[in-house]
Amino acid sequence: MSDERTLSVYDTQAGDYAQLVETGRPYPRLEAFMDRLPKGGRVLDLGCGPGNWAARMIERGLEVVALDASDGMAAVAAERYGLTVRVARFDSVTETEAYDGIWAHFSLLHAPRSAMPGHLAALYRALRPGGWFLLALKLGSGEARDGKDRFYTYYTEDELCGLLDAAGFEIVIQEHGEDVGFDGTPHEFIVLTARKP
Repeated sequence: MSDERTLSVYDTQAGDYAQLVETGRPYPRLEAFMDRLPKGGRVLDLGCGPGNWAARMIERGLEVVALDASDGMAAVAAERYGLTVRVARFDSVTETEAYDGIWAHFSLLHAPRSAMPGHLAALYRALRPGGWFLLALKLGSGEARDGKDRFYTYYTEDELCGLLDAAGFEIVIQEHGEDVGFDGTPHEFIVLTARKP
């Protein structure tokens, strides 16, 4: 993420966002993702937000690197879950074969379209062979700002699958759904679970 206006929203409204996403209920998609990982495996939570997913991964015995570009989100994650968040942007991921899994749950949608191939290539390098990658994004086309002034890049399913394929990922599961965002508007989304061969 490189957009200061988007970061400002998350910095100033981190507590409200945390209330939206912290349902207290099991999240089957996260549980299924963790079930695929080796016991005690290492995971990158890319765009960890208020830390709810990372906290659950730690509960399950995984070693988690929580990364988010928002100081406000990092503060909420520390307060609620005792997490130490690496405050950094997507392009700070430079490791090689460091993770068994990467969880990018509605985070990379804030990256400019031009940056996505580079981000996916870096995440592919960061995964160990056989590692798992979950990517959730809103469906659509173009780039726009939402009702809270956050920057979004939207993709079609074919476009996104093409990007993952070009980066070397093998897509295993494709899921679709509908939800209402932080700004109160409904959207369609896609979740891709992919593997590094």
